[in-house]
Amino acid sequence: MTEFKRRTLRINGIDTVVLEAGKGPPLVYLHGAGTVTRFDFATAWARRFRVIIPYHPGFGESADDPNVTEIHDYVLHYLELFEALGLKRANVVGQSMGGFIATKLAVEHGHLVNKLALVCPIGIPVPEHPSVDFLKVPPEELPALLAVDPQTVIKRLPPGVPDAAFIAERLKEAATAGRVLATGSYDRKLPRYLHRLTMPTMLVWGNADRLTPTPQHRTWAELLPRAKVRLFDDAGHLVLDEAPAAVSAIARFFGTTARAKRAARR
Repeated sequence: MTEFKRRTLRINGIDTVVLEAGKGPPLVYLHGAGTVTRFDFATAWARRFRVIIPYHPGFGESADDPNVTEIHDYVLHYLELFEALGLKRANVVGQSMGGFIATKLAVEHGHLVNKLALVCPIGIPVPEHPSVDFLKVPPEELPALLAVDPQTVIKRLPPGVPDAAFIAERLKEAATAGRVLATGSYDRKLPRYLHRLTMPTMLVWGNADRLTPTPQHRTWAELLPRAKVRLFDDAGHLVLDEAPAAVSAIARFFGTTARAKRAARR
């Protein structure tokens, strides 16, 4: 299995941990509002791409910053991270809350995004199929909410009584998500700007997503100029963990075009 190297970058005063593996055109993965299942699925991408996985401030191994209070703060954070990594252009995958961040980044700074994959993203209102407020869900019910097979989550939990470090990390992530999403899981104004996503975009959803219900993809697809949709059976919100075919589809979508290769050399 490809081994990801870990390094810490000081981004605007925040110690940000970044995982990297592979060579080729850069692929940046922006995770959702929890990191307990980690990123094993991304090893497949590292065979074709330079995969970059930063932990958001307040998540995983990155330091928290109470001044990060909204999604746009993450957009600015990643502008500086791109600069620190020397990225002038990259393929970007955003999952769930990471999809919200990736969408806003691409709307405002489209020159940085070669192609965009949005995996069960939050970020726009879909009143007829509303997202579940996972912060209000009892912890014991989360595995079944996130995955068709709850073991997808459960197997990542420590056996027996979790140690203090594990508990502290979960509490930190929950507090950060609560702070950043305090006004809701969407931006009412965002739909009016999605026409700016002129780069090729793929929407990826599990057919059994209960957190961001699968029919939400139709609203996104109607608003995006160049969207293609891929749905995967026997997968829920954690579609990349449950459906290897989804991981492969994203890799094929990004491809290794001459343009992407030139971007990787810059």
